[in-house]
Amino acid sequence: MNLLSDIFGVGVGLRNTLYDRGIFREEQLRGPVVSIGNLCVGGTGKTPFTQWLGDRLCERGIPFDVLSRGYGRSSTEIKVVDPNGAPCEFGDEPLLLAKHFSSKSRIDDETLPRVIVGPDRYQAGLVAEKEFGPRLHLLDDGFQHRRLARDFDIVLLAPDDAGQVLLPVGRLREPLRALRRADAVVATAAVKIEEYPIVPPRIWRVERDIVLPPRLPADGRVLAFCGIARPDRFFGDLRRNGLYPVGELTFRDHHGYGAKDVEKIAREISSSGADCCVTTIKDMMNLGDLVHRLAPIYAVDVKLALVDGEAAIDEMLSVIEERKRTPVRNGHEQRS
Repeated sequence: MNLLSDIFGVGVGLRNTLYDRGIFREEQLRGPVVSIGNLCVGGTGKTPFTQWLGDRLCERGIPFDVLSRGYGRSSTEIKVVDPNGAPCEFGDEPLLLAKHFSSKSRIDDETLPRVIVGPDRYQAGLVAEKEFGPRLHLLDDGFQHRRLARDFDIVLLAPDDAGQVLLPVGRLREPLRALRRADAVVATAAVKIEEYPIVPPRIWRVERDIVLPPRLPADGRVLAFCGIARPDRFFGDLRRNGLYPVGELTFRDHHGYGAKDVEKIAREISSSGADCCVTTIKDMMNLGDLVHRLAPIYAVDVKLALVDGEAAIDEMLSVIEERKRTPVRNGHEQRS
């Protein structure tokens, strides 16, 4: 392993040890906390999975909120996300979640899921509980945010996670053995669990697909572009669904598009002979008002659904209920 990754690993290991031994304190919220995270930097589908899980909680009448760091936003103030706001204020993924849950008109205002952003998710949780009461909290990208104690840890795996090395050389945030803290992993059929040194007690298989916009011309020449963590997956999804772009452009993850970016995309559309362009829901939102300069443009959405998902949620809620009856100070001691 590279020396830089070795140094990074020592720091991660020391921090985890301090939490495991109770030297660093985990803070408790009144409401139960379900963490949704991963081992690698980005690209495992946390946002669509959070949407799916939130939808199932809504169907069961379970009030909840989402606590998120709000990566890429312009302030560090704790805020309740306004679905009509801007990515620069709240972060693109929290804003996507707020828009998604606010669109559920069947939910009355008192139980409407809220998204709260703040660099310290414990403090964000305190604000949430003061404003909306001790609901269930979904901790977005929370596997490494150990300051906030959680009652159930979900880790999403990508097919290539097992072959990664630690940051800053690779994509791993912590070693694969960190899966010992997980209560469940969410994985597509392509993920080989036997490649991991630790097998969590619950393996939830997920089906993943994209949803092409109905008005997208099936036989048109399209330019595809995106600013996400794993752009190759997006382009591959398009091809698997019969859409073969005449050109592809990539930007950094969470990219906030400016006029020069739009000009670059427009030039690529012209030079490739494309009739239109296609991107992700997140990129469409990050374009803001500039999106009109690229018309016709279409957004592709990603959908995730657990196989036997209702049984998985039943099990998760059962574990949470049991742990709330017999709370333990350190999260690693209460794993079952």
